[in-house]
Amino acid sequence: MGMATGLKLKLGQKLKLAPQLRQAIALLQLNRLELRQHVEQALETNPLLELDAENPEYDSADDDADYDSPADSESVDEPDPSVEDIDFGDDYQWNDLPEGFSEVPDAPDYDRFISDPAEDSLNQHLLWQVNLAGFTETDEAIARAIVYALDDDGFLHDDIQTLRASLAPEYLVTAEEVLAVLERIQHFEPVGVAARSLQECLCIQLKTLPVGIPGRGLAEHLIEKHLEALGSGDPAALRRSSGFGQQEIDQALAVIRRLDPRPGLRFSSENQDYIIPDAYVHPDGDGWRVTLNRAQEPALRINAAYSSLIKSTAGKDRDYLREQLKEAQWLISSLEMRNQTLRAVIHAIVQRQTEFLKQGDVAMQPLLQKQVADLVEVHESTVSRATTGKYLHTPRGTFELKYFFSVAIAARDGGEVSATAVRARLDRMIREEDPARPLSDQALVETLEKSGLMLARRTVAKYREQLGIPNSSRRRRAGLHGTAG
Repeated sequence: MGMATGLKLKLGQKLKLAPQLRQAIALLQLNRLELRQHVEQALETNPLLELDAENPEYDSADDDADYDSPADSESVDEPDPSVEDIDFGDDYQWNDLPEGFSEVPDAPDYDRFISDPAEDSLNQHLLWQVNLAGFTETDEAIARAIVYALDDDGFLHDDIQTLRASLAPEYLVTAEEVLAVLERIQHFEPVGVAARSLQECLCIQLKTLPVGIPGRGLAEHLIEKHLEALGSGDPAALRRSSGFGQQEIDQALAVIRRLDPRPGLRFSSENQDYIIPDAYVHPDGDGWRVTLNRAQEPALRINAAYSSLIKSTAGKDRDYLREQLKEAQWLISSLEMRNQTLRAVIHAIVQRQTEFLKQGDVAMQPLLQKQVADLVEVHESTVSRATTGKYLHTPRGTFELKYFFSVAIAARDGGEVSATAVRARLDRMIREEDPARPLSDQALVETLEKSGLMLARRTVAKYREQLGIPNSSRRRRAGLHGTAG
């Protein structure tokens, strides 16, 4: 009898937590725009919720590693014992941050790093990213000179020598130093800014697109070799110039249409949608610093006036206010749990992918969602929700969190290489090949084998197709047409 009673009590507690857990999970899978709309709707329908006007951004004390729940608001005169000390279960208990990483709270003196793209000029938006990039004093001076030299469309018309002269005599820099900083800025948001030509602008953007997009390789070939025919808008001229069929060209054109030929222009008009990162990672001494983007995320609190009415009302009015109070506390707690989840998952990803941050795709490490789930002690489905539609701004560009996951490929020495790194190697090998004698898939297999990677030819062909690169015979034909042109 006692055992049956215990089981009923335990079941009752689990059922009681179900609405809170459902809300936390639902908020976790929302992207930034959807989350903001959800919060605005809650503010309109729940009188117990209000914006914290005195604290438009989260206070630094709320972002400490202790992760205190904000549910116990000081403005609630009579806390309801049935909703106090909300427990989200073991799936939402986080360890301390991984060693080597620091979390920057959104303290008032850090507001200069929070950017509202709807109000920024192109210069302001880029300088904000310069502040986060971890540049040396000299490199930051170079970066600022580049940013101030851009036109309204985001293009750089000054040559390297002109930029060097503008920095002298305070900073005597080499052309190589300027080029290194320029390459980093070209991968700021918006990607392709500070390009010196339309061709360079489009190619930079193409390289940041996810692998596996049909037509990606041909799109880059058309931009590099047949830009004039591409700009003519004449399909027949493009077929004659490139030597490819209309179906292949249509695939490439679909990719090219996703690119922005004037990346700076969006800052001169209102209501332009583009990716806003959920977090930023940038160098911090010998490690990396991760910062959650709390901009545009309203800080909420319990409305003191309405919560104080709970004691003086009765019947249906009291029941209504208590229910609204409960939902308001759940939402505030769920929002903080969402941020804790994102923070923990991003730290785990960055901890694993530090070499990617330094070197790019060729250094991407194998990583599965289950590995991150184990590190932060949550279910794999939680990691999936936390990484879908969420973006991380890095020195290498802005990527969806899912981009950092990649299956492992065994190497001859017993080590492992990620599929992303292998695709990057293939991409580099094909770019560096002799256009008149392109490498066949079998030749690519043999070259990779010399570096210790044992891949089947069909696997290499699959990765090549995921990169959108035509086979060797078509690349040879394109090379001959390009030479002839």
